[in-house]
Amino acid sequence: MFLVLLKYEKPIKEVEKYLEEHAEFLDKYYSKKKFIFSGRRNPRIGGVILVNTEDQNEIQEIIQEDPFHVHGIAHYEMIEFFPTKYDENFRSFVENK
Repeated sequence: MFLVLLKYEKPIKEVEKYLEEHAEFLDKYYSKKKFIFSGRRNPRIGGVILVNTEDQNEIQEIIQEDPFHVHGIAHYEMIEFFPTKYDENFRSFVENK
């Protein structure tokens, strides 16, 4: 899995211009069961996405499609990790590979 941290590189006014397109991008990967959760950081300096993949190339390809990437809105930090302890409700994400 990858925890992807987005940090905005443009003012919020620019971010908001692409929010609808970004939401469509998120929906695409939720429907493919690649995204587990996403949301804004607080304070509003970016966002967070949990991605269900073990393939770093795949996550890089996915990010290339994000309008925030296409338009230079955000910088992405990818943190790969392997869940070893988790709530029972999370089991399906860990064991369904």
